[in-house]
Amino acid sequence: MPKVEINIPDHIEMQIAQLVEQGEFLTREDAIEDLLSAGIKAYKTSGPMEDDDPGLEDEGMMGHDDEYVF
Repeated sequence: MPKVEINIPDHIEMQIAQLVEQGEFLTREDAIEDLLSAGIKAYKTSGPMEDDDPGLEDEGMMGHDDEYVF
């Protein structure tokens, strides 16, 4: 597995350490790997979307001009 070195703010390091101490993760490395994976999944789910159907941006979410879902 590739190794990555990052610098993170102290408050994030403390939160990760607290999760490990509480037993949410076995090790700090497990916590960081799982949290990064979850973040990437969340980003893919709600992040920038590819422009698969350029015609829908002028219409509502359901294909109607007056129908938007928030």
